[in-house]
Amino acid sequence: MLKQYEEKMSKSVDSLRSEYASIRAGRANPHILDKLRVDYYGTPSPLQQVANITVPEARTIIIQPWEASLIKEIEKAILTSDLGVTPNNDGKAVIINFPELTEDRRKEMVKDVKKKGEAAKVAVRNVRRDANEAVKKMNKANEMSDDELKDNEDKIQKMTDKYISMIEAAVEEKSKEILTV
Repeated sequence: MLKQYEEKMSKSVDSLRSEYASIRAGRANPHILDKLRVDYYGTPSPLQQVANITVPEARTIIIQPWEASLIKEIEKAILTSDLGVTPNNDGKAVIINFPELTEDRRKEMVKDVKKKGEAAKVAVRNVRRDANEAVKKMNKANEMSDDELKDNEDKIQKMTDKYISMIEAAVEEKSKEILTV
């Protein structure tokens, strides 16, 4: 019965982790390109489906499209995104060089990471509230005894604590990664 609520909490944590994967921490991370779409014969396509993406050095990403005609489209997609980087091209590939992050920018990013972590915690707490309401309704409708209600509320709280601590660990890990020069 509580499985559906646990799945929702788990999805909140997974969503946070995938958001964190797209935050760059001084090193070139190909996942920051995951949300980019390129116009490929009139269809917005994920960058990974139209090009080969490699990270030859710590601060460089090279995007080699399978068709040379896509180079301009890829550059346009990167420039209009909120990545804050300028692409270069050598005629065969698009090269993105990431500058060293300043200390202020790192602190700003950590604030953002913490804000996203808080949003994930709120999502988990909302699931807890929904689960508690559901078991209380069942108790009122005499589908569950008072003892079962208490047991379920305890289980829901333990489940919530588990996912909140997972979120805190993810926030801590990402913050440390960003602040490491």
